Amino acid sequence: MPKTQTARIPCLALALMALASPAAAHFQELIPAADVLPEGGAVTLDLVFTHPFEGGPVMAMARPVAVGVLAGGVRTDLGPQLVEAPQGGVMAWRLTHDLPEPGAAIFYTEPAPYWEPAEGKFIVHYAKVVVDSFASGEGWDEMVGLPVEIAPLAQPTGLWVGNVFSGVVTKAGAPVPFAEIEVEFVNDGSITAPSDAYITQVIKADANGTFSYAMPFAGWWGFAALIEGDQPMTAPDGRAVPVEEGALIWVNAKAPLR
Repeated sequence: MPKTQTARIPCLALALMALASPAAAHFQELIPAADVLPEGGAVTLDLVFTHPFEGGPVMAMARPVAVGVLAGGVRTDLGPQLVEAPQGGVMAWRLTHDLPEPGAAIFYTEPAPYWEPAEGKFIVHYAKVVVDSFASGEGWDEMVGLPVEIAPLAQPTGLWVGNVFSGVVTKAGAPVPFAEIEVEFVNDGSITAPSDAYITQVIKADANGTFSYAMPFAGWWGFAALIEGDQPMTAPDGRAVPVEEGALIWVNAKAPLR
């Protein structure tokens, strides 16, 4: 065999391995310090664009297009409360907001489009999370009205480990049949995956856009329904490329206290 062909074999093998390896799932984290505030008060939320189970790498996150909270049917713009909070040497964000009244506060964000050259597309994950002030158990199913959004069918707060979280994937308010949902756990390093296949769980919604998942570990879980956007965007090289829109909700599972 000619030396030039021999030299190409390792390179070709590496390329094929890269193609065969699953792409690491990107998740827009919107994680509060607590999902239930028994006595109300202030809550701090971190906005980080990363791979939750693997603990990184963290991707640089531009200032969000929008960030706010829906509480008692009223939306409040929280953009002025954002502060820079870099992680892993790149930009991330943080905000603190006071919840003096009982009821669910639904925090949400629309990040700036993120260009992912490895996948040849832009990523926009519309994320939300529910914080229950005074442990009221009320208002958790209000919809923010994001372009793509998950409607919870189970109360997102007060979940035990092993509980099933269910939701409906929607786009423009209508269910998305057979939507694909990526599920990841925010790993503190205490969980080791047997292989890469266990890092990102993938499930599909049914014909009505409904999905369910039982959470095996205590901690934060992200559910990202991935939907192709209607309009392409322009890549840095001038090409029209697809947009991955994500309807993302974060929920917390607790282990029983003994």
